[in-house]
Amino acid sequence: MLGVEKALSKCSIEKPLQELIKLRVSQINSYAFCLDMHWKDARAAGETEERLYGVSAWRESPYYTERERAGLLLAEDLTRLGDRAIPETVQESVRKVFNTQELGDIVWGVAAINAWNRVNVGLRTVPGDYQPPRTTG
Repeated sequence: MLGVEKALSKCSIEKPLQELIKLRVSQINSYAFCLDMHWKDARAAGETEERLYGVSAWRESPYYTERERAGLLLAEDLTRLGDRAIPETVQESVRKVFNTQELGDIVWGVAAINAWNRVNVGLRTVPGDYQPPRTTG
């Protein structure tokens, strides 16, 4: 998992979208620790409260770009994969705004946050104490 995270630190996807995706996946999974962590990381990276509060209703909110909408859509479908394939319409909309590298980075990012959610649920990690790393400069 740490190797995946290290690789994702060089991700081609912009940091605000990465955090929105992590937040949305953690909402779907109802996992409080990662919700706490990723809204704090997003705010530390400059994300607005309006967009953070609206991410659970991104389809009805005017705050997100076409690119962000495609990323959130793919993240939701990958998280809810279950026993069905991702609809071709989702694949088409995602391929319109992401190149092959970006698409791979999103897929790995979604897989990673889903795995972290599950690992930490199993470990009963308690939310509240997480603080984003301080940036220098």
